[in-house]
Amino acid sequence: MQLQQLFSPSVQHTLDVIGIFVFAISGALLAVRKNFDVFGIAVLAEVTALGGGLFRDVVIGAVPPAAFTDLGYFVTPLLATLVVFFLHPHVERIQAAVLVFDAAGLGLFCVSGTTKAYSYGLGLTASATLGLATAVGGGVLRDVLANEVPSLLRWDRDLYAVPAMVGATMVVLCIRYDVLTPFTSGLAVITAFVLRLLAMRFHWRAPRAWNRRSTVTEE
Repeated sequence: MQLQQLFSPSVQHTLDVIGIFVFAISGALLAVRKNFDVFGIAVLAEVTALGGGLFRDVVIGAVPPAAFTDLGYFVTPLLATLVVFFLHPHVERIQAAVLVFDAAGLGLFCVSGTTKAYSYGLGLTASATLGLATAVGGGVLRDVLANEVPSLLRWDRDLYAVPAMVGATMVVLCIRYDVLTPFTSGLAVITAFVLRLLAMRFHWRAPRAWNRRSTVTEE
């Protein structure tokens, strides 16, 4: 099966917009916590939602990137900005639900990013790497702009990159053995999603350096 046939364009677009919206919510909420003004909230929402995809598209030569050719991709984070700007106390109260949708976006983006990279001629390892970058790149840019150590690099945060790595790896293995179908790609999305939920539920974290003796604590 050709990669372009995995999902119809309308289904793929809908999934992308959903992922963009929930990532934008997380970026806008961090901006509110940092006491940013409305422009800062919008910037953080846009960067969080679109940063990973922009990086992927530039690397693979898919220019101009989809974020600049599809108005829906650009406007969706602005809608998330309005929601958070006026309703952030209510959004904060449903933070658990936002994290669930964020986990779903992680699963969707690691799979779609991997398949798009491969369809542009990259090898399996490079495709998986760009799938991971698609899923987590926006969050890294968000934290850097907000003057925080990226969550991706902090030992005291629940696993985030690892579920995306697993999902992207599943996709390239399916490509390698010619079994990539809507079912197997959906299974990769669900696997990344469930792993992220389990990491949040049981506070799974990556190990630090072996036999670490430093007494420095996380600030």
